[in-house]
Amino acid sequence: MKQTAKKNDWVRIMQIILTPDERLESLPESTKKVPLKCWINGFLLDDTAETGDSVTIETLIGRQVSGTLYEAWPQYEHGFGRQQPALIHAGNEVRRLMKEADKNE
Repeated sequence: MKQTAKKNDWVRIMQIILTPDERLESLPESTKKVPLKCWINGFLLDDTAETGDSVTIETLIGRQVSGTLYEAWPQYEHGFGRQQPALIHAGNEVRRLMKEADKNE
């Protein structure tokens, strides 16, 4: 589904850093047959654009970068997985150990 973005919208662009022909021969076959891509977030400098268009953005640190508009108003959708039982009490245990060490000094 195409998305439309307008000037100053927060967007994500995609750049191809290396084409498959430019990738190292020593890479696994499944890796070297695809391009190396990079995604960068910033504010759209073009008046309007649709996903797939070539655009220029300005990043939070002021860099101007060009690439293909990938997404308008991107969200972070990653997670850290299910809680691990062995780690649930780790923070409390460390605090307890530090208090004990302070008392013994």
